[in-house]
Amino acid sequence: MRIVLAAVATCCAALTGAAEDRRPNILLIVADDLGYADVGFHGVEDIPTPHLDALAARGVRFSNGYVSGTWCSPTRAGLLTGRYQQRFGVRGHEGTPDEALSLEETTLADRLKAAGYATAAIGKWHLGTGPEFHPLERGFDEFFGFLRGAHNFWPGVPLILFPDRTGRGPYIEEIQQRAMGGRQILRGREHVAEEAYLTDAFGREAVSFIERHASEPFFLYLSFNAVHTPMQATVDRLASFATTAHPVRRVYNAMTLAMDEAVGAVFEQLRRSGIEDDTLAFFISDNGGPTVLRFAYNASDNSPLRGSKGSTLEGGIRVPFVVSWPGGLPSGMRYDEPAIQLDFLPTALAAAGVPVDPEWQLDGVNLLPHLRGEASGRPHELLFWRSIRQMAVRGGDWKLVTYQAGFDAGDIPRDGPLDQVTPHRLYNLARDVGETEDLSEREPERVAELLAHWTDWNAQMRPIP
Repeated sequence: MRIVLAAVATCCAALTGAAEDRRPNILLIVADDLGYADVGFHGVEDIPTPHLDALAARGVRFSNGYVSGTWCSPTRAGLLTGRYQQRFGVRGHEGTPDEALSLEETTLADRLKAAGYATAAIGKWHLGTGPEFHPLERGFDEFFGFLRGAHNFWPGVPLILFPDRTGRGPYIEEIQQRAMGGRQILRGREHVAEEAYLTDAFGREAVSFIERHASEPFFLYLSFNAVHTPMQATVDRLASFATTAHPVRRVYNAMTLAMDEAVGAVFEQLRRSGIEDDTLAFFISDNGGPTVLRFAYNASDNSPLRGSKGSTLEGGIRVPFVVSWPGGLPSGMRYDEPAIQLDFLPTALAAAGVPVDPEWQLDGVNLLPHLRGEASGRPHELLFWRSIRQMAVRGGDWKLVTYQAGFDAGDIPRDGPLDQVTPHRLYNLARDVGETEDLSEREPERVAELLAHWTDWNAQMRPIP
């Protein structure tokens, strides 16, 4: 197991003993369309992210942290169930942008609420707009946010804030109009007239929830819509990036700063309440940054990875990924084995003392023994992806992948066809994290082995009609 310690960690036995004194709070923070390179702990230089960097320094930073979806909604479906989202839904959560979370599935909120946790969802839902799919019907006691896939950050601001397919001017597709279509902020089931910048409002609501529930174990799902389009930022934050030449990047930087400040406010409240050490926190982006102009472009940066949101290349699925629990895990640690956001649910349940029933058929694993040095080997020998005719499988350092060339700006012209799917390509990620050298012709047996594993996995998933 390849683990690099950036600082001397406290004895794991002592950490485990401290964690047993109190059931930890569970805090799940999701960024939307954040680029892999756009946090300080991954080396960003033009955006200050001190609070996210502090979170990584207090916990474990994953260098090979993945999500199971190349788009927003599929990742969230897998995140809240601990199961590959391809197992359920009409199309395995990949055929339509707003597919609702199947009512046959049980969420992390359901399981923690049954264990006595207070639960809240704040921010973007994107798992169904019908009343039966509302967060209050899926295990959450409280909800503040919006149900669709995207939303204005300010009331009354035009939605047209990213380039068209030629890169020459703004446009909105019908799906974007449906997704954002007006100010639709809910508190519970009631519409509210929220005038604050939305990222600030979500931070405010998260602080309030923590303050009100500090004396009991809670689960807070803080799901930002930053830094998803539309590109909208506050004037004061924009002023901090006055020297940023790229006009979209300037707004993106200001939006990222707002999210970092909201995260900082949340952790400041945990400290004021005296419960930071007793809080197990997770942070991810829901997918890679949309770096291709035609796909809700936000000027994010996935370096050194290749590919974009929507792609099974590393730039679409490998994301900033942090797990922190000062009272129960080492601090200042880098973990290099592959992990996936499906692991958050069984990890949270283990920390909360909730036993897992094998009949739940979870695909995620409990990361705690791996991060404490109590388990040998990798959490996963194989990881799988399937997304709109694309596939990928990772085994060890090797990855077999097909992808739509239109999701990689270097493959086809910006106005080229969207249905051009590559043949199977093989990469060694330990030597070639940018996926530039296809080794499939040199390693035909490895290609066949990985493809057989993926085919067996896919046969267990919901077929796409």
